[in-house]
Amino acid sequence: MSTDVTAKTPAPAPPGRSGAAGGGGLLQLVLSGLRRNMRQYGMLIALGLIVVLFEIWTGGDLLLPRNVSNLVLQNSYILILAIGMMLVIIAGHIDLSVGSLTAFVGAFAAVLTVQHHLAWPIALVLCLLVGAVAGAVQGFLIAYLGIPSFIVTLAGMLLFRGLTEILLKGQTLGPFPDGLQKIGNGFLPEAGPNTNYQNLTLLLGLVLVAAVVWQETRDRRRQREFALDVPPARLFALKLLALVAAILVLTLLLASYKGAPIVLLVLGVLVVGYGYVMRNAVFGRHIYAIGGNLPAAKLSGVKDRRITFQVFLNMGVLAALAGLVVAVRLNAASPKAGVNFELEAIASSFIGGASMSGGVGTVLGAIIGGLVLGVLNNGMNLLSVGTDWQQVIKGLALLVAVGFDVWNKRKSGS
Repeated sequence: MSTDVTAKTPAPAPPGRSGAAGGGGLLQLVLSGLRRNMRQYGMLIALGLIVVLFEIWTGGDLLLPRNVSNLVLQNSYILILAIGMMLVIIAGHIDLSVGSLTAFVGAFAAVLTVQHHLAWPIALVLCLLVGAVAGAVQGFLIAYLGIPSFIVTLAGMLLFRGLTEILLKGQTLGPFPDGLQKIGNGFLPEAGPNTNYQNLTLLLGLVLVAAVVWQETRDRRRQREFALDVPPARLFALKLLALVAAILVLTLLLASYKGAPIVLLVLGVLVVGYGYVMRNAVFGRHIYAIGGNLPAAKLSGVKDRRITFQVFLNMGVLAALAGLVVAVRLNAASPKAGVNFELEAIASSFIGGASMSGGVGTVLGAIIGGLVLGVLNNGMNLLSVGTDWQQVIKGLALLVAVGFDVWNKRKSGS
């Protein structure tokens, strides 16, 4: 007896149910992409929502060109610290000394330029060297003597705060030379025809748009070449459109006031440089390795002590740069400068996606976390919220961010 087997063709999928077609296709792609990349996009979406809410609550004052410019200037030193702190946390450590070190470097710069009338370019180099030496000493104690980073940097916090008091003798010292002030308070110069906008800022924004489009497209192409999972084309296009729109809006806001602040250019160079190092350089890969799994990194030949030493040396240099920026921003060195800066930098890193256990985080995430705190501070000041409630709200924001990280890891593990 023969059996007649008839091949059955599968029934066509109903319209709109496929991932790439139908009216709900794009929404499904967006939601699916967000679920897969929640750690990467979660805080970026939160930042956007916070900006929209405060823009509504303040009656449009948040995104006034003058306020946006002040927002950049007021948070630049925290963002600089957050970049270095993100590297420290990825490596599995912590640095409590950066706030006191910024105060000490600002005081050192004031003594050199105000009391001893040293040329400001030389003073700037010497201040960065002081930061490098401070970071190197702490890094040596942590990496080669095995003292926990919490203890070493806690001692550094007390030491540098005391040295600042000794150096300034309990007094405020200023003002700084005009050339040095431009780092913290200066803007790009006027150039070209009168367009009612700052032309160099417009040009810089267009160059940045082209660079972002090229970088994102290049990264996607390389991921496809290595057969890695990439988001669908329409989701990628939506992400690219959002990035370009954000850059253009920021460019127009800054260009309609005084232009891009000098410190924003410095910050941009740091973000691009450190972002490249953490994504593509061997040094960046090794930082992720020792923070993610130290025993495996050692077995793979990673020189963990040298990497840890270099991470803290780098943190010292960035703390010195932040100290210069905050001192010239206030046009005076104060014994009380830098108070709680280390907590702001740590909070920015964790809000931006860093993990308590190390091995996770990005430079861009640190910037996003710093901007979340900066917008919260600025928006609450515009609404005349008391400092007591501001501390409560920022504490809750940090708690939510860390709780989200724990939940995300448990979900991934399950």
